[in-house]
Parts: sequence; C-alpha cells; structure tokens
Amino acid sequence: MKRWFSVLFLSVLLAPSSLVGCKCTPKVQEIVILSTNDIHSNLDNFPRLVSAVKACRDTTDCILVDAGDRWTGNAFVDYAPQARRPIVDLMNTLHYDVATFGNHEFDSIPSFLKTMMDHYNFRVVCANIRSTDGEFPEVAPYTILRHHGVKIGIAGVVTNYQNNHPEGKDRSFVGLEFSDPVQTAIEVSKELRPKCDVMVLLSHIGEIPDTELANRPDNTYNIIIGGHSHSLLNTVIGNTTIGQTKKNLAYIGATTIRMRGRKIESIDYKNIPLTDYQPDEECQREVDKITSDPYLNEVAGYNTAALDKTGLADLHTTIIRDVVDAEVSFYHNGGIRLSNLAAGNVTRADLINTDIFYSHIFTMDMTPEQMRRMIITKFNGTNENESGQLDLFSTVEYRIVVANDNHKHAVDVVFPTLEEGRKYRTALCNYIVDTYDDVDGENRVYYGEKGIPDYFMEYFEQHTPVTFSNEPRQRIVTQSEEQALHSQKSAA
Repeated sequence: MKRWFSVLFLSVLLAPSSLVGCKCTPKVQEIVILSTNDIHSNLDNFPRLVSAVKACRDTTDCILVDAGDRWTGNAFVDYAPQARRPIVDLMNTLHYDVATFGNHEFDSIPSFLKTMMDHYNFRVVCANIRSTDGEFPEVAPYTILRHHGVKIGIAGVVTNYQNNHPEGKDRSFVGLEFSDPVQTAIEVSKELRPKCDVMVLLSHIGEIPDTELANRPDNTYNIIIGGHSHSLLNTVIGNTTIGQTKKNLAYIGATTIRMRGRKIESIDYKNIPLTDYQPDEECQREVDKITSDPYLNEVAGYNTAALDKTGLADLHTTIIRDVVDAEVSFYHNGGIRLSNLAAGNVTRADLINTDIFYSHIFTMDMTPEQMRRMIITKFNGTNENESGQLDLFSTVEYRIVVANDNHKHAVDVVFPTLEEGRKYRTALCNYIVDTYDDVDGENRVYYGEKGIPDYFMEYFEQHTPVTFSNEPRQRIVTQSEEQALHSQKSAA
C-alpha cells in the first residue's frame, strides 16, 4: 500500500520553513480537505476509500466532503431492504463533514430524500434549492468550519437544467424550486467572503459551468470541488483551484491549503487513485454483508460475449423492442449505467445495474421525420453532458449529419433502412418520453406493470444463451462525409 498521505505530511512537518521564524511571524499550518463526488452507490472501492482516509487521519486532522450523487448505480444499495441506506451508513461510519446534493439524490420523490436526510450524520449545504410548499426541510446555503483558528466557508450548489430543476423526472422535484447555480454561487460568496478565510464550493454542476464560474471577475472561491460531469480534473483558473475525481470512487481528491496565520500561501490539489490502497478489512466485511443478497446474486442467464457500452445498448434496444413487439426502439445513453458486461453467467444484480432507474417502456407510432426531430433536438440541446454527442441508441441504423464548420450542430439524420412517411411501432423508455423535447407519436401505450429490468430477466430466462453485438448502428458524419456516401451509393 502506498502511504501517499504519510509521505506528504512528513515532508510538510520537516520542511525548514515550518521550523524557522521569529515571534512576529505568523505560524504556518496545513489544512487538508479530502473529497469525493459521484460515488453512485459504489461498494467495491469503499473499503479502499476508508483506508485512504485513515492514512490521512493518521498524520493530520482533515475535512472530508462530498460533491453529490451518493446513490443510484448499484442494485445492492439502491434496492436494499432499506433502499439506499447502505451507502449513507458507510459514509456516516467514515465521518464525512459536509456534502451537497447531486441530481441523483432526487431520483425518488422529495419525501424520500427528506427521510434519508434524517439519517445523515453530516451537514448538507445547497444554496440554489428552495421548498415552495414547505414540505421539504430548509437547506443551509453554506456552513463555516473552524480549523485551528482558520474559518473555512463551504457552500454548495446543484445543477439546474430542464424544466427549472436538475436532470430527472418532473415528479422527483414537486414542491421544489431551483435557481441558477452559477449566479447563486456568486451571490452566496458575497455573503460568505467577509465571514471566512478560505472559500470552498461543493459544486454538482459539471466541468463547463465550474469553469464559467471560476472565470467570472466577481468569483471569490478559492476552491471548487466539483461533480456531475464525471471528469478527472485538476486545474487552476484565475485564483481558483478546481478538482473532480471522475466517478465510482476511482480516486479521492486531496486539497492541501497552506496557511500563514489566516492568509492563504498556497493551495495544492491532487487526485489520488484508490487502487493505491488495500481495502480496509472491517469495511470489507460490511460490504460483503451488503452484497450477499441471495435474490440479487441469482443467475438470470448466460451471455455469450463480453459487451462494451455499444453492446449494452444493443441489449437494451433489442429487448425492449422484442418484448412489446415493436419495429424500432430507442434507449438513451445516460440510462445505461454499466460500461461493460462480461461474458458468462449474468445475475439479477447485473441486469438491474444496467438500468438502475428501473425504467418502463412506452410504445408509440413514429415516422422517420418524428424520430429525426427527436434526435436533432437532443443533439443540439443545451445540456453539456448530453448534447453534441450520440445520445440515443436504436435498433435501426442512422447517421447524424453535422455541419462542416460546427461538429456540435446537427442538421439532418439519415435512416438508410426506413421508409419516409411510414409509421413505425416504436419502443422507448419512459425517461425519453418524460424528459426529452420533441418526442411525438400516435397511439401511445404505457407498459407500467413491469420495470425494464424485469423484462431483461424474462428475456434472459427464455433466450439463454443470449448474444448481442458491439458493432455500432449509429454514427456522426459531417455534411461532406454524408455527401460522399450519397455519391458512392448513387454510383453503385
């Protein structure tokens, strides 16, 4: 096990600058903030996280914070007898100090989150959320921690995209109102700055908005600990250090603030791989208990080939098309939570983890023109995590045609195998129908009696061994490339 923290802090303690001075020179001290973001119910790496935090605490006092999305991503947590409690209990055991909300904290109705907050043993800060019906508890915009005479202000914000709320279904945000996170963070900083020596923002809004905030002339945050975009980030913009640790506890962030008296001398941020640490034995035993659920460990079927994200998209789109006897199907990139699925036996937990939201199926009759409009609207949208890229997988081949001078702007979608004007019975998951713009079709039918993972389990049981393809059916081409393809087809 690499003792990164021990080496770091021994070097600090032995540095000549910390030993030499006079009575009139303010004392130099180190403040360490450890951070996580987008844990997404990851249990595999939590014992390693415990070891890393213990290694730091062996050498110095430190502050432990989280930038949101603590759950949604693991069947053993999200479908535990007390749903999502295991990850909260583990965080409580590790003694987190402060956290903010991520959009996935709102995956259930607000009353569920309210109940979960009763179990938090750490403070929650979020400046841009407000209850409009009085049912949700008031959330502090910031907190101030005192560390050996230094006042550390920690504020929080969560993303706010479509329909005046974070990403998710409208019903998840009933009674809640969200303001613009960047502008709100600036407003809060004006109140917080006179009260503290160090300004920290726990930001679950993504790399691009964090950069926008850091670039603003009225920004006074010293540190932005980010989340949401799943970036591995360590940068300085102006006077602001920004860090983010990807997702699923791949890394832990370590921010070392060097103070002379109450003045900041330097800030150093590092992303430390948790693979550098051996799992904490006590925590590993607790994780083993959580993951021992016999129902979730039951084998549902056999997969003949290892699947990457494209192969998992084929699994999703093929099954939802076939189980409702559709001709075409669409599934969104963000709903496919696994990045791969190994060949061999597939458990119930594996199938739930591929669609941890327990989505449902809609069918409707759509023409290629309606499909085209849906795809282009999504591609050209304002959500930086989903726009400008392939977001909608399908069982039918299509090409998104982008402008020659702007590859983030779609101008057309070509369906080589579909007949223009014809209506196709189309299957979609409810997240697309509920939250995407320009989703139009006739004869809508909602299959609400089963979740999509239930259909997955039935499909595997009836068709094992199953085979899906990693060959992509969708791609992005420029106008020039599409014209060349059209010319080749005409010549042939």
